[in-house]
Formats: sequence, structure tokens, C-alpha cells
Amino acid sequence: MKVAVGLSGGVDSSVAALLLKRAGHEVIALFMQNWHDTTGTLYGDCPWKDDKMIAEMVAKKLDIPFHFVDLSEVYGKRVVDYMFSEYGKGRTPNPDVLCNREIKFDAFMKVALDLGADMVATGHYCRKDTFVNEEGKEIYRLLAGADHNKDQSYFLCQLSQEQLSKALFPIGDIDKPEVRRLAREADLPSADKKDSQGICFVGKVDLPVFLQQKLEAREGKVVEIFREHYRFIEPAVYDGISPVTGELLRKLSRPYEYRESDGKVIGKHQGAQFYTIGQRKGLNIGGHAEPLFIISTDMENNLIYVGEGHMHPGLYRSCLFIYSDEVHWVRPDLALKPCEKKDYRLRIRYRQPLQDATVYAREEGLYVLFKEPQRGITAGQFAAWYTEDEELVGSGVISR
Repeated sequence: MKVAVGLSGGVDSSVAALLLKRAGHEVIALFMQNWHDTTGTLYGDCPWKDDKMIAEMVAKKLDIPFHFVDLSEVYGKRVVDYMFSEYGKGRTPNPDVLCNREIKFDAFMKVALDLGADMVATGHYCRKDTFVNEEGKEIYRLLAGADHNKDQSYFLCQLSQEQLSKALFPIGDIDKPEVRRLAREADLPSADKKDSQGICFVGKVDLPVFLQQKLEAREGKVVEIFREHYRFIEPAVYDGISPVTGELLRKLSRPYEYRESDGKVIGKHQGAQFYTIGQRKGLNIGGHAEPLFIISTDMENNLIYVGEGHMHPGLYRSCLFIYSDEVHWVRPDLALKPCEKKDYRLRIRYRQPLQDATVYAREEGLYVLFKEPQRGITAGQFAAWYTEDEELVGSGVISR
């Protein structure tokens, strides 16, 4: 079988190529460049030219053909423009999830298939399984990686059955230390290369500087909401006793809307669109015993609301909502119909431990009611739900 490996210059994709070569497949390396602009990029992080050089060295070491493709135009339109649009609306996107759906397993995959590849492999820590259903149709399952500390299935939560049918994850059954060991044993040039961080193919960025390429800075007020404020409002947390009605779900999923008069102005900021729920860094406001965290943003009035301490009640909610047109089922055969409900294990951010929750399907979308209140539920991020046997079956963009 001919397999195209997305060779990034990192150790994970290098070992993926190594394992495929050892398994007897015809392997080709494909390196993609997706970003040119360095505005806001922190110096020295993820320089693509260095990555390309290491990827070429790995391909030479493994004696496999090396190909280069520039996908920066499509990446800009499908991922970066989406980022700017979402931040401009006061939402916090996850570009890595979009990058996998729109670039690695779409634009990149098409290039690989045009080169004659039968399958496309990446260095993701996740697993794929298949079975044939009663109608004789092959169904593809996306499973968490064996290394739970590095599991990257969350980043693939928007993949379709068609995309999974052509995908391979060679390192999904092994852990990171073993990947490093295999790379050193094979004397691969990427064996000791540090893992990349930051935005997919862009790297670490000073986010406000990066976003100011298209989003204008506007000075606004920082308003502190004191914990005592919550004595006078009804917290949006499920008590575990009340009947779960549609009215209750709508109420619990609706974030509390603060007013400037609810708290005290303690500082200024450069634009509400540059901040996200749960954020700690970037406020530069002192005089508090515990750190300040953003608990809400008001785009219309350009206000950000903050609370002191990890346990501030404004950081926690027990329910979120996803509009029906932003729900994606990796397993369409398991999609919930309106008025159905099912218990799942969910995460709302990468590396968050899975949380117990019940998903309620309604005509307008899905409500997710957590067993325990969740910190930092943020519009624009992805919620992904799993079965007890670690299969990721669906996901959606958090609407509120």
C-alpha cells in the first residue's frame, strides 16, 4: 500500500513514517508550508524552513521520496480568516481543530491522493478502528490514543467518515517515551526535537499583536465582579435534584450578563475581542491576593469582567449549548434525534480530563448538562463527546 506521511520535521511524524516503512508499505513524505507572515510570531518558534530541512533529512535517512506543497493560501482562507472572524465576534476559536478538518485531512489529503497515495498518515496520538454494520457498510471509529497524557483525538473531533477512511495513525498505540526511543534507535534527525507549540503551522504568537493585523484595538474598562455579588443572583449551576426540563436547560446554558454597575472599574484593556473566558495573563493589574481571571466579555460595550481566584463562581457553569448546524457526528449512525438524551464523557478543551455529562437533543441543538460545574466554558471552543470505551463519536462548536 502506498502511504503519504505528513512529515512535519517533528519526532511524531518521523516515527510514523519509520513504522510504516518497517511494515513494508511504499512510503512518501509530504511536507506542507501553511504560513508565511511572521507578524505577532514570537521569534525562534516553529521556523518552517528549519522544520523543512529536518523533514528532508528524515526522508533521506528513511530513503523515502520527499515532496513539498505550499498550502498557505487555502490555510489563510479556511483557518486564519476563520480565527479573525471568530475573535471579532467575541468567541474563542480552536484553529488546530479547523486545521485538521480543512487542511491536513482535506486540502493536504487531496494533494497526497493526487500523488498516487492510497492512505494518508500523520503523527497524531489517536487510534482508528473499523467494523462492518448490519447493512454491510464499513464504519470507522476514532479512538483516544493509548498514551492518555498525549491523546490528540480532540483535535480530530471534526473529521468525517470519508476522511477517516483514508487516515492512518501509526503511533496511536504507543506512548511518547517509546516514540522518542524508536527515533533515537533509528538515529532520526528529529529524535530530540522539542514538540511544537502554539497555533497550528503559525507557532507561538503574541495574540493581541497577531489579531491586530485585522482587528482594531479599542480601549475599554476592566470591571471586577466580587464574590459577594453572587449572593444576589441565582448561579447557573444545576442542583442535581430539579427536573431537567427544556426551560431549565435553556436557563442553565445562558451565561450571566453582567453590567458595569455590578462591580468596580479597576483598569483598562485594549479590546474585548483580545480576551477569552478563564484567561489569566495579559491583564497587568495588581493589588490582589489571588490572580484575576476573565469571567465574561461584553463586545457591544467593549467591557471585560474579571474575578479574583481560581474558585470565583463566575468561572463555573454546569451547562452549555450547541446550535444544531454546528453539531458534527463523527459517527452519524449514533446521532441523537430531537427529544433523545444520552450519557457521554466530554471535554471542552485539549488535555482536559473527560467529564461525565448528559447530552440532550432538541430541535434547536444540543444541551450538555455536566455532572459537576465546569470551569471556563467558552463560546467558539469545541466540545467533544466520547463513549465509555474511549470512542469520540461527536463534537460541536460551543454557542454559549
